[in-house]
Amino acid sequence: MIEVNNDILKDVASGFNLPVKPDVLQKLQDELASKEPELNRVATIISGDVATAAAVLKIINSPYYGLSRSVTDVRQAVMFLGLENVTSLVVGYLLQAAFDQSQCGIQLGRFWDSANDIANVACLIGRKLKTPLPVENLHMLGLFHDAGIPAMGIRFKDYAALLQEHAESDTSLLITKENNRYHTNHAIVGYYLASSWHLPKNMCQLILQHHSDDFFEIIKDEFELSCCACLRLADNLVHVNRYFRPEPQWGYIEQDVLDILKIDEDDYQDLKEDVEDYFVNSH
Repeated sequence: MIEVNNDILKDVASGFNLPVKPDVLQKLQDELASKEPELNRVATIISGDVATAAAVLKIINSPYYGLSRSVTDVRQAVMFLGLENVTSLVVGYLLQAAFDQSQCGIQLGRFWDSANDIANVACLIGRKLKTPLPVENLHMLGLFHDAGIPAMGIRFKDYAALLQEHAESDTSLLITKENNRYHTNHAIVGYYLASSWHLPKNMCQLILQHHSDDFFEIIKDEFELSCCACLRLADNLVHVNRYFRPEPQWGYIEQDVLDILKIDEDDYQDLKEDVEDYFVNSH
């Protein structure tokens, strides 16, 4: 397991210029934390930020949702998606908008394309499980789990070169290479960012530990185990479809992941076909 303490978090705070939590997200979180959160107030908060409102409408009208008619009003979008789902979409949009390509050494468009694929595939898996998982949690986790990577790309001039080296030879973990070169890694940076944006604590922990070899042995909470297993399966299936080889850790965690999600060989083959269809239809 990856351990963090106050000294480590102070180093991240002082060494990285991380995006601050947007006002619209704070207002949304305040509303959701109220005794009786109201759909109309949530819609008003989102509508008050033109770019965020446009992003929500664009996403809900995308082929991914397959609606029979266009949604042109944020209130309708909130009614259709529900409070938790629309908040997850807003968080995802704000996260992507928070990083400036002109300051970052990696190609953010390519990075977010991959993160969106992992988020969407995690949702696809979560819906098909014998005990379905909340897609809003999986979508947020899929987008945020590697959010430390663009922050590393801003902080370190040679980080893009490290990513290229990793893409050419990914037999060892990226966080291992990061630790060796920078004495920190994207999981810790992503955890700090998620915590500063006040994401749910269990999501923050999953972001921190998503590369930990011993996560499935140590964690006992079934929801956290299932979410992490779903993320790891999605990450591997996306990796296979993009690079035609398994994700480096997959051989070590495959059986744990399939056991936790109660997926047998037939289920696994069906999911692989579904993900292949997703890539054919969305790329």
